[in-house]
Amino acid sequence: MLPVLILHTGDPNPSLTQRFGGYAAFMQAAAGLDDADVRIVAVHLGERPDAPRHYRAALITGSPANVTDRAPWGEDTAQWLRQAAQEGLPMFGICYGHQLLAHALGGRVDYNPAGREIGTRQLECVADDPLLEGLPRAFPVQTMHEQTVVDLPPGAQVLARSAMDGRQLLRLGPNIVSTQFHPEFAVDFMREHLRQYADLYAGEQIDAGAVADDLRPTPESASLLRRFLHIYAAREPLAA
Repeated sequence: MLPVLILHTGDPNPSLTQRFGGYAAFMQAAAGLDDADVRIVAVHLGERPDAPRHYRAALITGSPANVTDRAPWGEDTAQWLRQAAQEGLPMFGICYGHQLLAHALGGRVDYNPAGREIGTRQLECVADDPLLEGLPRAFPVQTMHEQTVVDLPPGAQVLARSAMDGRQLLRLGPNIVSTQFHPEFAVDFMREHLRQYADLYAGEQIDAGAVADDLRPTPESASLLRRFLHIYAAREPLAA
């Protein structure tokens, strides 16, 4: 049985990481993967994954980095993602991972003209898709980003949007999807992040306390990684 690859692209600040864990651990838990079924590769620290054929799916985490930084490790990972897409590997990216997939496949990433999106937001589904089957047409999601996919890659389809971001959920290929929002984030992590960064957000006219008061659970969003693996990457190897 082939493992699921988690491309680890960064972590929250040290105090948040110490209390809640890193982004790779968040993704592993949300995907329901045990340690024996996952390979975590910290690309932001210079580690490199094996060839795509060695995995049955790849999940790409969020990061404090920006795709527009064009960091060498990010560009190397984008090249790996292009190869993986050509080879038919199922992939799911979140936030930075969402943007890096779009960048790798020919889209463009930049700062969101609507500004920073932070907190629990309402997602509106705008297309039918196997990943969304059985879910309501609107449900809450956790958001935390200032960049977005401003130009879609060729052939990409928007599946859902929010009031501040029209590209919240994308289908990038037959077995490639990505979310600007965070299916892996829980309310307690969001609340502590808002507390620690209240001054930064105040400088952008964002009331972190009010945003924290509006936080709520996001169970539909939290189901998406497990849904994805169930549909596209069951516990069996890809065809040779």
